[in-house]
Amino acid sequence: MDANFWHQRWANGQIGFHQSTTHALLERWWPELAVPAGAAVYVPFCGKTLDMVWLAGLGHSVVGSELSALAVAAFFAEQALQPAVVAAGAYTRHVAPPFEILEGDALALTAADLGPVVASYDRAALVALPPGMRPRYAAHHAGLMPPGSRTLLISFEYPQERYEGPPFAVTRAEVQALYSPWFEVRELERVDVLAENPKFAQHGVGELLEVAYALVRTNRTPGTTRTTRTFRTPGTGP
Repeated sequence: MDANFWHQRWANGQIGFHQSTTHALLERWWPELAVPAGAAVYVPFCGKTLDMVWLAGLGHSVVGSELSALAVAAFFAEQALQPAVVAAGAYTRHVAPPFEILEGDALALTAADLGPVVASYDRAALVALPPGMRPRYAAHHAGLMPPGSRTLLISFEYPQERYEGPPFAVTRAEVQALYSPWFEVRELERVDVLAENPKFAQHGVGELLEVAYALVRTNRTPGTTRTTRTFRTPGTGP
């Protein structure tokens, strides 16, 4: 899946992945990560998501990465912000505090490009990538996040043979395999969202799960693993 695919999606307005409200799993589970107010949060493949606005409302500075110039322009226009635009190596920085979006290839981003962050929110990046690209993406993400940092990851689970994707299905076992060399992995919640996504049902998908995970960056080196723990939904019994 190359850059042209995503440029064409934005150019043609094929952005069904964009949501008109803040993601419910973000609102429900971000407090579980205990990210300090004022801390910088990285949002990969950010598009023009309103989730960045919600995070900023908590006092975070938000740094996004996005391939599409159209998406970046749309975000700032919809927030009535006029960003300063600066060429920075392979990236174009769009800055209007508390937001900064790095326009360019997220998979080439370095920790120096990104700057100091202590948390990340991934709703759109992992599930946008086909299987062969996911190990590289997970390793790259680990290289961007310092020890002790937290990531809220949201994935999909459904019968992949029923729907071509993106978004792609990423199972619990794959999340564990991808991230456990560098992160403690905790499954937080899984919710069936098929009713809100009728295109999946039209392809014969009988269950479409969104699954939230908390990832905590460790000092662990690849070669050691931990099991995934499951946490209860807020407001439910033990």
